[in-house]
Amino acid sequence: MTKTPTIDRRAFLKVSVTAGGGLVVGTYLGALPASLAAELAGSFEPNIWVRIDADDSVRVMLTQLEMGQGVMTSMPMLVAEELDVAWNTITTEWVGADGRYGAGFGGQQLTAGSNSVRAYWRPLREAGAAARHMLVMAAAQEWGLSAGECTTDKGRVVHEQTGRRLRYGALVDRASRLSVPTDVPLKEPSAFTLLGTNVARLDIPEKVDGRAVFGIDVQRPDMLVARVLRCPVFGGTVADYDADRARAIKGVHAVVPVSAGLAVVADTYWAASRGLTALSDSVTWDEGPLAGLTTAEISRRFKEKAESPGAPARDDGDVDAALGSAATTFERVFEVPYLAHATMEPMNCTAHVQAERCDVWAPTQGQTPTHQAAVAASGLAPDQVFVYPTFMGGGFGRRGEADFVTDAVEASKAVDRPVKVIWSREDDMQHDYYRPYTYVRMWAALDADGTPIAWKQRLVQPSLLARNNPGGLARTGGIDFISVDGAANLPYDIPNVRVEYTEFDPGIPFGFWRSVGASVNGYVVEAFIDEVATAGGHDPYELRRQLLRNQPRHKAVLELAAVKHGWSTPPPEGRARGIAVLECFGTIVGVVAEVSVPSSATPGGAVRVHRLTCAVDAGWVIHPDTIKGQMEGGLLYGLTAALKSEITIDRGRVSQANFDDYQMLRHNESPEIDVHIVPSTENPGGIGEPSTAVLAGALVNAVAAANGRRIYRMPIRPEMVRA
Repeated sequence: MTKTPTIDRRAFLKVSVTAGGGLVVGTYLGALPASLAAELAGSFEPNIWVRIDADDSVRVMLTQLEMGQGVMTSMPMLVAEELDVAWNTITTEWVGADGRYGAGFGGQQLTAGSNSVRAYWRPLREAGAAARHMLVMAAAQEWGLSAGECTTDKGRVVHEQTGRRLRYGALVDRASRLSVPTDVPLKEPSAFTLLGTNVARLDIPEKVDGRAVFGIDVQRPDMLVARVLRCPVFGGTVADYDADRARAIKGVHAVVPVSAGLAVVADTYWAASRGLTALSDSVTWDEGPLAGLTTAEISRRFKEKAESPGAPARDDGDVDAALGSAATTFERVFEVPYLAHATMEPMNCTAHVQAERCDVWAPTQGQTPTHQAAVAASGLAPDQVFVYPTFMGGGFGRRGEADFVTDAVEASKAVDRPVKVIWSREDDMQHDYYRPYTYVRMWAALDADGTPIAWKQRLVQPSLLARNNPGGLARTGGIDFISVDGAANLPYDIPNVRVEYTEFDPGIPFGFWRSVGASVNGYVVEAFIDEVATAGGHDPYELRRQLLRNQPRHKAVLELAAVKHGWSTPPPEGRARGIAVLECFGTIVGVVAEVSVPSSATPGGAVRVHRLTCAVDAGWVIHPDTIKGQMEGGLLYGLTAALKSEITIDRGRVSQANFDDYQMLRHNESPEIDVHIVPSTENPGGIGEPSTAVLAGALVNAVAAANGRRIYRMPIRPEMVRA
């Protein structure tokens, strides 16, 4: 069960609680409040990650936040394995904004980039091991023995020779008086009893029985609800408005200017929505410089940028010489559109700004950006702002932004009451931070045997590095390594490789979208290598195997996906297969897609995906079912994008508004999915994003195998495959 704290119990230095010897680590320098002393009496908290109480319960502190990807289970498993406790004794608590927990993103608390396990697998294991060591020392002192004579067994310290056993809970007072060790050996994988098993996920019971509190569920005393009216053109601002139009609606309390536009604050969501509709009829907008921008114009500008060389992210051999002397050369152009995140739970946040305090309840992926936004909007000092994370109904990168937090804090400050801001689906679709539009030119050179000897990629895309770190591109030679993920690390053994990057931003808001740059390169790179194979007269699978001869992990993943799908046997009549393999976020994924493509006589027909077979090497495995679930979910997310999703711009506005024109994959369109995990002893990789990135490559290759049609622009519209 996840507890949302109402006071910041963790903001304390190491102190002794006289009643029970509890140990707290934090930054508090004053006297310990009586209420806190009572809470900590009889508890043992040797570090910022774990607390053991006298009743044997174990609380694991979570800085990584749960949005369905399983961190509420995998993080505690890392602690519990080294601590050696029974799984049913574990509870969890999310922490607010606290820089001590920001090891994963350079001091930021951020659940993104498939980085949770990758960043915290060692610190959390070390936290559990340190606590276990201290409990063993405490028991050894109790018995007058050396620590080496004692072992542990599921929450108890054991002395085998005499049969004596002591519960961890009985040792918390003595253990809290010991020094915290700095270097404790970790278990060998052969000794694991939890890691690698499918223990019950901790988030599921709360979600099933209704205890789980999502952001949209938050209720506060005297709370109001707000909607924000934004200019439909990106970058536009309010020129004039008549607030009386909205205030005339029953239940509307106020119309207040906020950074994003105008907030209509009311008793209920529906009153706020009616007030917003009335207000919108009176607003005059200054639409700004983007008022005439269209998708066609964006494409033209990107194409123009791609005419010139970009900054080299990789430059092996002499690509230009190879292209000039090869037996066969060819060039292709790929384009991918802006994409919305379309989370199930729309953006929302609740804030209460008071004279000397600001409290924020948010379904956020980042305590740090949420805290920073609330500090800026409230005008209060950082230590006066408190963040309480909630469950999230999807994130995909969208909830790493903080615009919805700013909405709520500014509205609350203006009306001097708690305010919950809720976005409509139309707000969400038309005011997102979209997956960036991207334009890619590809060149290949083949020798007389049809083997690739040169590979060149020129990618034009807005820079997330520059957006989040002004001056960052200057320090990397003009290369955004987020954009070239899956391209600069091309695994194929080709002697001459050049990957270029050009930054270009036409002004449409963009952000992190599940698998980010790899979501483009998993499509482009794998589609192009497939076409290279066909041009050279090779089987796409066999050419990949040949070119992966120096990449054993990639090759093993590719082969497992092919074998499990039955690549060597003909597909069922009317179907075709495509294959792809990609490394991103420290994980290697291979996918075989099996599809059928309608004939030219099939009106309105679209590609039907019947079966997906996925093989994944994510390093050593913590929770197998979580890996499988994330592979399945990521594949479906990528499939939705490849077949249905596109954000288009007309007169500076987003044309799509809801799920009628930005459609999702339906249950009856979902394929059979098989996931196979490659055993590995490598460090853990990420699992939330890699399968999304590789899906499109396998899909378009299957379409090409079916009817020879190569797909150079996403999404795959029916008319693109029927000819």
